[in-house]
Amino acid sequence: MHIPDGFISPQTYLPAYALAAGLWAFAARRVKRDLDAETLPFLAAYTALSFVLMMVALPLPGGTTAHAAGIGLLAVGFGGWMSFLAISLVLAMQALLFGDGGITALPINAVAMGFVGSFSALAAWKLFGRFNESIALFLAGWFSIALPALLVALILGVQPLLAHDAQGAPLFFPFGLAVTLPAVLLPHVLIGLAEGVLTMLGYRYLTRLRARILQ
Repeated sequence: MHIPDGFISPQTYLPAYALAAGLWAFAARRVKRDLDAETLPFLAAYTALSFVLMMVALPLPGGTTAHAAGIGLLAVGFGGWMSFLAISLVLAMQALLFGDGGITALPINAVAMGFVGSFSALAAWKLFGRFNESIALFLAGWFSIALPALLVALILGVQPLLAHDAQGAPLFFPFGLAVTLPAVLLPHVLIGLAEGVLTMLGYRYLTRLRARILQ
């Protein structure tokens, strides 16, 4: 669901950078406090998996892309703040090295996928985990895709209202919510099903693997 450059107005990405910078600073302090030598290799491996998953991206007509992300795995495995920083790092590398997602759109992509995706997954995991682990893991994966897609669709869809010329013609992204909501959200609702299965199966496999390595 990466947004490319040229689609987002300064009225949107400048405040988004301010918000993301504050979240990154806070997350860095939390991760510095909580990350240890035992956790770091596993966090790096999960982050690399997320990078690979996001590189397999299909373009969508709403001005973004569809892909799995591994956000749920990172969130339930390491917590919201570590997941947020890891996803932000993946997005920054993809934007800078591969042109996948824009520099101006980076804070929006990071807040949507890294922050909203991670903490919605973590909330689903904690809320439903007391009832059924499988359902909790599946919903963690689904929410980690569906809610960021909703946020991206809303941000894209309001661009014609935020930035237009004197005649009302959009200066950046030209389509409104009537286009972006179905074009972006509906494919990700379906991809979220696969992400839910990935989170459920991947979490169990990687948890067992992690336990064997640490024995």
